[in-house]
Amino acid sequence: MPRYIVSRLGLAVVMALLATLVIFLIANTVPGDPALAQLGDLAASNPDFLKAFRAKWALDEPLWTRYFIFLKELAHGDLGMSIASQRPVLDDIKNYAPATIELATVGFLLSAVIGVPLGVIAAVRRDSWVDHVARFVSLIGVSSPTFWLAFIMLAIFYGELQIAPGPGRLDPIAFAPPNVTGLFLIDSIFAGDWNTFRDALAHLVLPSIVLAAATLGLITRTTRASVLECMHQDYVRVARAKGLSERKIVMRHILPNALIPVVTLGGLAYANLLTGAVMTETIFSWPGLGRYTFRSAAALDFPAIMGITLVVAVTYLIINLLIDISYALLDPRVIR
Repeated sequence: MPRYIVSRLGLAVVMALLATLVIFLIANTVPGDPALAQLGDLAASNPDFLKAFRAKWALDEPLWTRYFIFLKELAHGDLGMSIASQRPVLDDIKNYAPATIELATVGFLLSAVIGVPLGVIAAVRRDSWVDHVARFVSLIGVSSPTFWLAFIMLAIFYGELQIAPGPGRLDPIAFAPPNVTGLFLIDSIFAGDWNTFRDALAHLVLPSIVLAAATLGLITRTTRASVLECMHQDYVRVARAKGLSERKIVMRHILPNALIPVVTLGGLAYANLLTGAVMTETIFSWPGLGRYTFRSAAALDFPAIMGITLVVAVTYLIINLLIDISYALLDPRVIR
C-alpha cells in the first residue's frame, strides 16, 4: 500500500510540472495583448507608459524567460500579481475559493445522497415505477443546460412564488460571520449565530440544486448500471444459494464492488463542480472562483488566469490521487 501511494504521488508531481508548462503556454500565446486590454486608450496616447507597463509585468521578456520566472515564483508559493485587481493572485483565490467550496460541496453532497440510493433502488427494482422515475430524473438532470435551469429556478421560486431568497450568499442587510474558514455555514456555527446560518443555508438551496442536477443524473445512471452488472456476477449467485437475504447481498456484496466506478465519477464530478461553476455563480451573483475566472478572462489578466488554471489542475490531480487510493481500499487487488 505505501509503495502504491508513493508511485501515484510521484506521478501526480510529474503531471503537475507538465501542467505548469501547458498552462503558461496557453495563457501567454492566446490572441490579445494584456497591456492594451488594461491600458486601453492610454496605451495608444502614451507609448512610454505602455513600455513601462510591459517591463513591470515582464511582457517584454522572451517566452521561456517568463516561464522560468513563473516557476521560480511558484516555488515560493507566489502565483504572481493580478493585473486587474493589483493584488496577489493567491490572496484573490483565498478570498473567492471558500464560496465556491461551500457551494460545490453542498451541491455534491446533495447529488450523492440522493443519486446513490436512487440508483441502487432503481437497479434492484428494475422496470418498476422507481426505476422509471430514476431514469427520468437522470435524463432531465443531464440534458438541462445549467444557465436555463438557473434562470427557471430564480424565476419560479424567487420571482413568482417568492419563497426563496435572492442571489448572493446572504441578504443585503445581513452581516457575514467572523471569518474562520470562509465557509458561512461553518463560521456561523462557530459563532453561534443561527440567524446567519439559516440565511446562508437558504441562499445555498437554489444554486446547489442547479449544480447538483447534472451530477445527480450521472451518479444515478452510473450507480444503476454498475449495480445491475454486479447483480449477475457469480459471487452474487453463490450468496443467494447460501440463503442470504437480498438486503445483505446488496449491502455486503454488490454495493462495495458497484461503488468503484461511482467513486471515479463522483470524484471527477466534485472537481468539476469546484472548478466549473462559472455560469451558476454568475447568475446567482455568487462571489466565488467562477466569477473571478470570468472577470480575469475578460480582462486578459494572464497572471490570474494562470493562477486559477493551476489551482484547477492541482485540484484534479489531488482528487485523482484520492480516487486511486480509494480504489486500493475498495478493491485490494488493485495494488497486487
